[in-house]
Amino acid sequence: GMKSFGRLRVRRFYTWRGNPLSSNRKLRTHEYEVDGLPRTTVIRTGQHILIEGDDDDNPFAAKVVRLFGDESGQQKKAVVQWYVRVSEVPPSKLKLLGRDPHPREIFFYQGGNCDDEVNAESIIRPVQVKHLDADASFPPSDDGDDDETLYVKLAWDSKVFRILDSALVASPPRHPNPSLPPSPPRSPPAATPASRTSSRCTLPTPDPTVLRRAALGEVRRSRAAASAGKNPAAMERGRGGRGGGEEEPGVLSGVPHASFLDPNAEEDSEEGEGRRGDGSWKTLAGGILTSSPLSPQNAPGTPRTPRNATPSIPSRSLPARRPANVLEEARTRLHVSSVPESLPCREQEFQDIYSFVESKITDGTGGCMYISGVPGTGKTATVHEVMRCLQHAADTDEIPPFHFIEINGMKMTDPHQAYVQILQKLTGQKATADHAAALLEKRFSNPAPRKETTVLLVDELDLLWTRKQNVMYNLFNWPTCRHARLVVLTIANTMDLPERVMINRVASRLGLTRMSFQPYTFRQLQQIITSRLNKVKAFEEDALQLVSRKVAALSGDARRCLDICRRATEICELSAAGLVGMSHVMEALDEMFSSAYITAIKCASTQEQLFLRAVIAEFRRLGLEEATFQQVFVQHQALCRVEGLQPVGVSEGLAMCQRLGGCRLLLLESSRLGVLQRVRLNVSQDDVLYALKAD
Repeated sequence: GMKSFGRLRVRRFYTWRGNPLSSNRKLRTHEYEVDGLPRTTVIRTGQHILIEGDDDDNPFAAKVVRLFGDESGQQKKAVVQWYVRVSEVPPSKLKLLGRDPHPREIFFYQGGNCDDEVNAESIIRPVQVKHLDADASFPPSDDGDDDETLYVKLAWDSKVFRILDSALVASPPRHPNPSLPPSPPRSPPAATPASRTSSRCTLPTPDPTVLRRAALGEVRRSRAAASAGKNPAAMERGRGGRGGGEEEPGVLSGVPHASFLDPNAEEDSEEGEGRRGDGSWKTLAGGILTSSPLSPQNAPGTPRTPRNATPSIPSRSLPARRPANVLEEARTRLHVSSVPESLPCREQEFQDIYSFVESKITDGTGGCMYISGVPGTGKTATVHEVMRCLQHAADTDEIPPFHFIEINGMKMTDPHQAYVQILQKLTGQKATADHAAALLEKRFSNPAPRKETTVLLVDELDLLWTRKQNVMYNLFNWPTCRHARLVVLTIANTMDLPERVMINRVASRLGLTRMSFQPYTFRQLQQIITSRLNKVKAFEEDALQLVSRKVAALSGDARRCLDICRRATEICELSAAGLVGMSHVMEALDEMFSSAYITAIKCASTQEQLFLRAVIAEFRRLGLEEATFQQVFVQHQALCRVEGLQPVGVSEGLAMCQRLGGCRLLLLESSRLGVLQRVRLNVSQDDVLYALKAD
């Protein structure tokens, strides 16, 4: 089963007390007034509250706008105005602040597409939010302010930060209570009751309708401190001054069910409670779970990383050298890493991917697209171009804003690291693979009024294959969750990967959209090189055509084509010729395909050459880069018949396979596995095909 994370949790159950004050026929809701209850935390309309989220140590902040319940009494809800934590702002947009955000800074959220109703069970407790002027400095952490006070200076609307009017943040006026005992030494003299209600209750089980957003990465309280025992401020809430039961409108009482109750709080509960304001919910404050004997004061804090700890590359003292001649200019433009102005020959694929992602972002739904094709056919470049255009559309308000993250299977030591990287790029949190998987599962499967669609690009997907296939299954499955708002674009070199991953797991229900990138033809390769050169006249027309035809005949890999052209410009420069001609291209082609491996293939026996052809044929049939000897041997037998040769026996075939393994043309598993040993090529398929082609 799934591992358990986090601490012991409190669950609250709420009941309405008293008779309905008014009702709304259309919405079928009631507003209530009830008698005051002893030992209660009071949450008023206009007060700031904390609401459950993904991170137990950093719940979401919001301001209560209205409280209501339905006729049956089953649902108790609040309408809230959200605030946004620093980590919920995309890192690219956070730069607009022009300064480092304060660890306890929040922003008044003014974006449109956000669900503002939350369930009563998701409210944890009140919190103090202080408004600061835009040019005021944040108070130092040791100024005696409550450790959980949050500060707000600016408003955020998903695009820009704006200066915030203090009237939007102000809490309602409070009725002074003369019989309340003095506040704890940590709180300032003018602290409102909201700042005294900071008992460290553990968070309850998440409610499905609660907003789940990523929590602040810089401030992490220790588990011991967050779940520590009795807080004197929590007990003072029960010592009110009112004896009688005056009525308060809209009060909801809730009892947290916990494993351990605070005995001292039980004794205090008999003394009644002071008068509270209007329009409020009540939540019992007594049940505090203790998972550590440490008190909040002496719990160890998490050490902070010094601000100057990030290493940086020193800035360049001289400007980068400009190309000295036409050949150098051509070489720069033909480099694989240089991004072209446009992507030729992939217009249709670009349009299909763009339409797919744009429709999902606009509708606020999720989906998965599986993009396959041989290496060097423009898969990653096309997706990056699509994302650049979509980002531009989002910046100009043509489509809703979205969050784009990318992971690459090649850059991971283990497939399960995918969870860690996705979580870190999504929320800034660091977690183990198992914990990250659990948090992501929770994030994507539970309903939440998420503000933005997430677009996840997974490159080199075939490298995330695991024996249980759970990583790939999750990547294909999460977008199908109704509330995920996740668009996954997966790129792989394998055509039938989803079928093999979803074997026994019903592939049809995943609703996968497929796209296959075909190898480039020689005309397309020629067009790609011409568009890259962009009127830089460095090649003879025949020379370009020769490279394009050679590469198209082998693999259609544009990267290989660009590499050969770059090498041809170097050879041309050494020979002091003006333009790159046929002879330079032929020399570059021979260099590219004249390694010791190619010589070994050319000198191998006919049966060994046939066996290598059988290996490639089987790889293409499977869509994989490895196969068992048995599978290859079947292909070899068929090829022998086609070529009119006598098929060899199994023992001869195994001996031939071992010889090719000894030359390191093949990589083999242990020979004791016999026909079940797995076979891989140790050279590229291009090189094998080039060596076997008759001149």
